[in-house]
Amino acid sequence: MTFANAIRTCLRKYVTFSGRASRSEYWWFVLFIVLGSIVLALVDGALFGTTIVDTAPGAVSVQTDGPLATLFSLATLVPALSAGWRRMHDTGRSGLYLLYPLIVMVGLAGVLSFFGGIGALDDGTDVGLAAFILVPAMIILAISPLLVLWWLARPSQRGANSFGPNPHEVHQ
Repeated sequence: MTFANAIRTCLRKYVTFSGRASRSEYWWFVLFIVLGSIVLALVDGALFGTTIVDTAPGAVSVQTDGPLATLFSLATLVPALSAGWRRMHDTGRSGLYLLYPLIVMVGLAGVLSFFGGIGALDDGTDVGLAAFILVPAMIILAISPLLVLWWLARPSQRGANSFGPNPHEVHQ
């Protein structure tokens, strides 16, 4: 699949979460989103100006006040999710695996709020229990996006699977 075909396909299947997406379809669309975001951020900076913010000693951050990159990101959020969902289907996994890092973050936030709510992190009681739970959770949080990235980079499952026919074997 070519760059232009991938963009057309992903935008045509804007909210289609069923079926399968080939590896080339997904990664060409990701490249389109990255390049579009960079170009529109530069256009935002040229049209609307930038602000330099000191974030830490010796570190600065450049922020733009323009809406174009933000609107592009919002417009491509759903097709990026649906393409990723279909890509997971192509590797034989449920699309829910794409949300694995988000699920881990929500669980970690729940544990932190629980321990913060009972005061375990404030007054030092049950810090050992909190550390026993939070350290592995932080490790899982660090690994989960890498795992999803690895799944997205896997080759297509050969033949038809429960999510549909192999996109390489279907002539469009």
